[in-house]
Amino acid sequence: MIIHCNNHSQGFTLLEVMIALVIFSIGLIGLAGLQSLSLQNNQVAYARTMATILAYDMADRIHNNRIGAASGSYAVTTMPASATSCITSSCTPAVLATYDLYQWDQTVRHTQNNPAAQNELFNALGYITRNGSVYSIYIAWDEARNGTATSSGICAAPPAGVSCVRLDVVP
Repeated sequence: MIIHCNNHSQGFTLLEVMIALVIFSIGLIGLAGLQSLSLQNNQVAYARTMATILAYDMADRIHNNRIGAASGSYAVTTMPASATSCITSSCTPAVLATYDLYQWDQTVRHTQNNPAAQNELFNALGYITRNGSVYSIYIAWDEARNGTATSSGICAAPPAGVSCVRLDVVP
């Protein structure tokens, strides 16, 4: 009687399964990294969108107060600390400009001090310059979140990590 010994294995060996798991794990780590980068880029895009919305808000305020804009009332590098409310009383164009600047500055600063909005504009600052009849509205913020302080004029040569949005307006 002859006994045949069949040494051919059927199925996967343990080594083949381990190699497949390593390859699968590397793929999952790559996907996690891609998801993290996507989330980071989405936050950057959201911050830029918020800055653009804020710049257009001030542009609308300038367009709505052409007399105040023509006199240069909106060209400031330091925002007013307080303002007379123009909602409950009538205001001159200059007082309305001060009120607009105060309200806008509070909105810009709200995005950095509001706990619910902490992922929007970190260390944000808005300022406005005027060249002839053209107003330039700037919003600067620390996009890298490395503690870089923003100040008026910073958008002329922003340091690394600081992003700026500029909007030119002719009232």
